[in-house]
Amino acid sequence: MSALATISALPLAITKAGVGNYVSALFVVYTILILLNILISFVPRMPYHPWLRVVLDFITETTDPYLNIFRAIMRPLGGPGGMAIDLSPMLAILVLGIVGGIITGAFF
Repeated sequence: MSALATISALPLAITKAGVGNYVSALFVVYTILILLNILISFVPRMPYHPWLRVVLDFITETTDPYLNIFRAIMRPLGGPGGMAIDLSPMLAILVLGIVGGIITGAFF
């Protein structure tokens, strides 16, 4: 089978369900990044490795702008110092799930 025959066998149109699956996967990946950000916040001192710093910076830089919206609305609960509990990521995940359900529901 030639390369031209292989290329012509591929579907040329993007289906509505295909776009919906892609958008749904983006919402799942972003939710996982938020959960990883929550886990990172429980570790007080991460060891320094260049590759680890790149991964941690990617996670925090991609999720913090979205989480800061909810941190402005909902302040951490608890006493002074580092013992406060930040519940805004839970609200952010809830809103992300609702919006993701509405958007991906329009594709199916």
